[in-house]
Amino acid sequence: MMQTRNTASRPIGFSFLCLCSLTVTSCTVGPDYRRPDMSVPAGFKSATQSSTTTPTTMPTTAPVAALTTDWWRLFGDATLNQLEEDATRANTDLQAAVARVTQARAAARVVRSEFYPVVTLDPSIERARTSGNRSTTNGGSGSGTTGGTTNNTNSNRSSTSGGRTSTNVRVPFDLSYEIDVWGRVRRSYEASVAQVRAAQDDYQVVLQTLQADVAQNYFNIRSLDSQSQILRENVESYKKQIELVQTQKRAGLVGQTDVVQAQTLLNSTIAQEIDIRRQRADLEHALAVLLGRPPSEITVTVEPLAIAPPVIPGGLPADLLRRRPDVLRAEQDLVAANAQVGVATAAFYPTFRLTGAAGFESADLRHALDWESRVWSIGPSVSIPIFEGGQLDANLQQVKARYEELVATYRGNVLGAYRDVEDSLTDLHLRADAAQAQDLAVQSAREYLRLSTVQYKGGLATYLQVIDAERTLLTNELSAVQILNQRLVSTVLLIKSMGGGWDPQADSGPRDAVR
Repeated sequence: MMQTRNTASRPIGFSFLCLCSLTVTSCTVGPDYRRPDMSVPAGFKSATQSSTTTPTTMPTTAPVAALTTDWWRLFGDATLNQLEEDATRANTDLQAAVARVTQARAAARVVRSEFYPVVTLDPSIERARTSGNRSTTNGGSGSGTTGGTTNNTNSNRSSTSGGRTSTNVRVPFDLSYEIDVWGRVRRSYEASVAQVRAAQDDYQVVLQTLQADVAQNYFNIRSLDSQSQILRENVESYKKQIELVQTQKRAGLVGQTDVVQAQTLLNSTIAQEIDIRRQRADLEHALAVLLGRPPSEITVTVEPLAIAPPVIPGGLPADLLRRRPDVLRAEQDLVAANAQVGVATAAFYPTFRLTGAAGFESADLRHALDWESRVWSIGPSVSIPIFEGGQLDANLQQVKARYEELVATYRGNVLGAYRDVEDSLTDLHLRADAAQAQDLAVQSAREYLRLSTVQYKGGLATYLQVIDAERTLLTNELSAVQILNQRLVSTVLLIKSMGGGWDPQADSGPRDAVR
């Protein structure tokens, strides 16, 4: 018995020796990832362009705001703060992004499981009868042996047919393990971890887009409230003018033309105010969807826009490479594609596997777990690719081309990030100048209306000139509100273009974790 055990231990020791030697001498084929070279500008051109004038709506001493992930609080609006919090909790696109992160983490765990052997337990019990009319070489029924154990117990021979009935009980543990000599599994896991990070970065893209959309919709609604207020005030003023003109007509001081002109101006202004209310309702519906609620459940109280845009620092172009989630996502896709090149390269090399089985086998259930019923087998195997009809070459070319595609995509994302910041900075500077000029235009329009009214009352001007002055003032007042809204939206877009105050290195969430 002792001699049998020593002999049996030799193939086991040899197999483990092969496993250890292959593990020690293993290497990882394929290229290691390096970030593509790109020229990074020292600064943003638009950041050095100062406004030629100073907007009256924002003092020159306005402090520079520190940018954090809750950047909307810089605007000092409690309603906006609440809307942003509600959207973060209930937005459906954000929930879908969270689910994609969970999927990517689960997929990475699936790949990580290939680092470990696969062990299965497949117990079975079989009761079988063979034909008594089947010829055998030894004169028996030929039930044979399995795993070195002869199934000759618990059997009965029929007196009429000569058949044989047997029982076979098996309790096997099967083992299978791929020895990662060339790093196929390691490269696959590297790719899956990169996909997890890409999904997490995509979550940030969705989150920042959501936050920016909520702020833009909110400011647009407030802008429409201001425009609606201006239009309503003008409607009340025009109604009083119609009463005055009608009184003058009855007194024979003016003709019917002045009455018709005044009535036309009133009706067109009413129609314009109604359209403003329609636009506001549509924006309110869109805001409700961002909050993850039916439009019927959301009502934003009417409040004119009265918010001064905060001053946002332009930052440095190099910061975008680590703060913009879309740039980081594009780079992680590139990391995954680079790792897939290693996987495709490993397919050209032999695949080593270690397989084994151990357990118990018996023809009697009562002795199924006895030591003498033990069985085992173990041994390495190798699979060497000889001829694949060009499949391996084609697969390698495909993944390399995919990598080159993503290199171009990554560089395009970086350039797009630079452009977004430049556009937002330019918009902020020039719209600040436009706001100053528009304020002066409103003052001039008010003076034009005052003079026209005085001249009309003195008989020096026609009522058509008064109507033109009123239209000019209304148009310029509406434009002033629209420019203020555009400045607020440009501020939001600048914040988003710089990464929304997000710093992945300071993120409290385990960005690199594969749970």
